[in-house]
Amino acid sequence: METTNPLAVVTGASSGIGYELARQFAKHGFDLIIAAEDDALASAASTLTTHGTGVQAVQTDLGTREGVEELHRSVVATRRPVAAAALNAGIGKGGPFLENDLADELEIIDLNVTSTVHLAKLLLPGMVEAGEGRMLVTSSIASTMPGSFQAVYNASKSFLQSFAQALQNELKDTGVTVTSLMPGPTETEFFERADMLDTKVGRADKDDPAQVAAQGFEAMMAGRDKVVAGSWKTKAQGLANRVLPDSLKAQAHRGMARPGSGEDT
Repeated sequence: METTNPLAVVTGASSGIGYELARQFAKHGFDLIIAAEDDALASAASTLTTHGTGVQAVQTDLGTREGVEELHRSVVATRRPVAAAALNAGIGKGGPFLENDLADELEIIDLNVTSTVHLAKLLLPGMVEAGEGRMLVTSSIASTMPGSFQAVYNASKSFLQSFAQALQNELKDTGVTVTSLMPGPTETEFFERADMLDTKVGRADKDDPAQVAAQGFEAMMAGRDKVVAGSWKTKAQGLANRVLPDSLKAQAHRGMARPGSGEDT
């Protein structure tokens, strides 16, 4: 990547919001290092190169310490500063907490929480030393409500929301900004992978990941602290969640995420 283009790192970039974020970076003249665990990453990289920027794919499991460090080694090997990073990799799991496998719940924490903290710890010092940089952390509107039948997933997003907002304050005088991206239900593979296709939220109409990514990219480049991204319906829900009591939000979430709720008449 011998170029004057700025360099961006995007995780979870093989599909969905992550791929669309990478496409936003490519369209705006960034070279890319993209990461994901699945084989679709190679196809995503090939498509992204059509925008005329350099793309390096790192296929690795970011849910492990070794995977995060492998990605960071690839970044360091470029000998280039990271101008922007979208820490987007994440997974979910629907169903009753008492019935879900512990391994599945801990995998959510490993990828959504631990890998985000780890990668931020590795990338932010270089940005601060350079006196400039943009970081986007994919939280969720789920961070604003107790997640009945998605207990660990929603909690992981609440962690990311708090983490991003704390970093915003810590770094406010450094030239580095941190933006929290808060999408609502979005048309990705998330609900299939989370075994939630039989739920109301799994069967409902969802937001366009391209729209979510475009709004997130714009907010990040503007240095905004957070953005509820997607349709007007999602933005309205974000506003409502500021004032509704947690007990009411938990009950509403139960109605949308309870297994089999999509089959109710």
